[in-house]
Amino acid sequence: MTTGRLLIEIAGWTGAGLILVAYLLLSSGRLTGQSRAYQWMNVVGAACFVLNSGWNGAIPSAALNVVWLLIGVVTLWRIARAKA
Repeated sequence: MTTGRLLIEIAGWTGAGLILVAYLLLSSGRLTGQSRAYQWMNVVGAACFVLNSGWNGAIPSAALNVVWLLIGVVTLWRIARAKA
């Protein structure tokens, strides 16, 4: 396995871990959907999935995660705007 391929795999597993932990924390009541931590975990996790999916040619997965990432970014923007 090349170094580039290894980094792509690490990104994919990191994304999976972040999104799963975010969902676990949300489901257990430790985070809310409006928390910055939850949204950042989803944004970074989705970005990692986009990288991994795009590299592997899984275009539907990459597209889904682009939308997931954008939802998180818009939510973070709204959270910041509400605090200001």
